[in-house]
Amino acid sequence: MSRSSLAGRILRSPRGVICALFLLVLALCAMFAPWIAPYDYAAQKLSMANTPPSVAHWLGTDEFGRDLLSRIIQGARTSLSVSVLSIALSVLMGATLGAAAGYFGGVFDKIVTVFVDLTWSFPEILLALILIAILGPGLHSTAIAIAIAYLAQFTRLTRAQVMALKGELFVDAAVTAGARPARVLFLHLLPNAMTPVIVAGMLATGDAIVLEATLGFFGLGAQPPVPSWGAMMSSGTAQIFIAPWIIIFPGLVIAAAVIAINVFGDALIEALDIRRPLRDG
Repeated sequence: MSRSSLAGRILRSPRGVICALFLLVLALCAMFAPWIAPYDYAAQKLSMANTPPSVAHWLGTDEFGRDLLSRIIQGARTSLSVSVLSIALSVLMGATLGAAAGYFGGVFDKIVTVFVDLTWSFPEILLALILIAILGPGLHSTAIAIAIAYLAQFTRLTRAQVMALKGELFVDAAVTAGARPARVLFLHLLPNAMTPVIVAGMLATGDAIVLEATLGFFGLGAQPPVPSWGAMMSSGTAQIFIAPWIIIFPGLVIAAAVIAINVFGDALIEALDIRRPLRDG
């Protein structure tokens, strides 16, 4: 499928286009947060504490008088970067392990399968909490914990794709031509197996945003004064009856980001016509 035909199929879904534009705006806000935010996200003004939304502060202020809109924009950089990078790392590791296990089989395949099934048996949040308890709180620990928490699904999916493809004629032709196993795996099999894995990774990014926010809510993610959406909601729980906007607006942004990712992912799946491989994986 050409890029033009793929774009045409995506454009047929108005919801997919709207969600794609929203995600683009969100990504641009994260990239250019210091220049877009109207105020310094860490600047405190106690005389303006818990100020409701106004012309000066569109989303109000928090308990320290910090501009909530600026903190949400800066929090987008924290939450999105951790979620996207951790899922990218998980896809990279999972695709490599799954492809090697599916192609070579034998003892290595059994070891990978046992490891994957072991991590698969734990809920992502529980596995992430265990890993952060070992590594300690912080953004780096959160990214590693999320990457390992979602490793199993990408390993399993890539392994299934490679096992389905390794009997195809183009693989036999490459082997007959004298290609080494590593070349067959990384230049012939893996590129043809990655489309459903990448789409699954994009959909998992929405789950990763929720997981990062959950860890931040518990104080295990970004540490003050660095803002994250989950940490902002955590601080808002103590002010929910005084200044409910502190918890409402970050929560709405998280919900909107996750919904947009899922809707755009569905549009992409329809455009690529890969529901069956994703379901079989």
